[in-house]
Amino acid sequence: MAKFVFKTSPAADLAASYDAVIVGSGGTGLSAAIQAHELGLKVAVLEKNENLGGNTNKASSGMNASESNVQYEKGIIDHNSDFYRETMKGGGQMSDPAMLKFFVEHSASAISWLKDHNIVVDELTITGGMSRKRCHRPSSLAPIGAFLETGLLKTAQDENIPVFNNVKVVGLLQAEDKSITGVEVETEAGKKQIAAKAVLLATGGFGASQEIIGKYRPDLKSYKTTNQPGATGDGLKLAEAVNAQLVQMNLIQVHPTAQTDNPRVFLIGEAVRGEGAILVNKAGKRFVNELNTRKIVSDAITGLNEDGAYLILDQGIRDHVKAIEFYDSVGLVEHGDTLADLAKVIGVDAANLEATVARWNEEVSAGDDADFGRTTGMDRGIEKGPFFAIHVNPAIHYTMGGIHINPETQVLDTNGSVIKGLYAAGEVSGGLHGNNRIGGNSIAETVIFGRQAGIMMTEFVRNNQ
Repeated sequence: MAKFVFKTSPAADLAASYDAVIVGSGGTGLSAAIQAHELGLKVAVLEKNENLGGNTNKASSGMNASESNVQYEKGIIDHNSDFYRETMKGGGQMSDPAMLKFFVEHSASAISWLKDHNIVVDELTITGGMSRKRCHRPSSLAPIGAFLETGLLKTAQDENIPVFNNVKVVGLLQAEDKSITGVEVETEAGKKQIAAKAVLLATGGFGASQEIIGKYRPDLKSYKTTNQPGATGDGLKLAEAVNAQLVQMNLIQVHPTAQTDNPRVFLIGEAVRGEGAILVNKAGKRFVNELNTRKIVSDAITGLNEDGAYLILDQGIRDHVKAIEFYDSVGLVEHGDTLADLAKVIGVDAANLEATVARWNEEVSAGDDADFGRTTGMDRGIEKGPFFAIHVNPAIHYTMGGIHINPETQVLDTNGSVIKGLYAAGEVSGGLHGNNRIGGNSIAETVIFGRQAGIMMTEFVRNNQ
């Protein structure tokens, strides 16, 4: 089958005005554009980069939701209250309660909305900090990000929603009452002003901005990042210029399992551990509950002072995580016919590794990790050769802080008042995740709050006709 290629609109086709302008072409921006368009708005999506999708393309594990039809079809009984409680706990009790409540209560409908658009995520896995399988992914086991982005772009194409690349928003236009009335853009042909009744900032985070990271977290400035180069906090700068309030900017997530040995950093998705992989140190021994929160696992790896750790898995786990095929294709996966062979390749103690895996397999069979208290990701042991290892180190992955919004995705100014006509959603916003984002919640956030932004912008435009 031919690879899907989305055709962007040329900058020359930019109209003088739209009902809604959406800044950013990742999962948040496209979900908002589709929802607003289907509710009758004339919309345009503006992307500063050549390539579409931003960090959405890099997401690999899945999309969390509770009380979904997919869970019920697989016999899993879940509760929104549990999803809320576990996310709040995972985020250090620092999540905005109203934001989190909306997020959880609209998670299942987001899965159904995607299905209505032929974007089907009907397989389940589990991520750190969660007690049940609520991380939805495609049955092909393909990485969720590119799968979602492709599906949303196909929908945008089918609905003739214009998406412009190489168009950078450099300023927000304001009326005398400080309401937002449009954007100023920079294209190859020069600058242009575009009127809009509503503007959505869906520009992603600042995980690739050493400048902003250095300002709020100088201790992390030297860390490598899993983010794409365009994640430079542009939306934050646009918002600050119109007196928007930023919150929790010092809360930056370090992902425990990134492959950082090469100039290009690769995120090794949480699904690898969710499907049964373990972490070992240079002595070949486990040292942490691999599916604790990302903060705890990252701190444990850093605390080894051994230049990272190794993920250990077998063919059975590999069969359940399609992304490993990609990791292997770019040279990130070490192989061994036996555990002893693998230990020799990666330079860990063979006898210890064999004993560690044997002990782990016993604990999986018993359903009891007596050593580290792991209770999830224990559906299978590490028994089926060949065996594999991936060297991992923590890396900057996600910026929890950002623009202060309410559950209606309206942007608040430094006095806590709504800036009329301005909306924000996705990683550019702050407050949802607390001090640690749970794996699978970012992709869920893009769809849940992307849709909400599309709905709220439509309501605002209708009420101000």
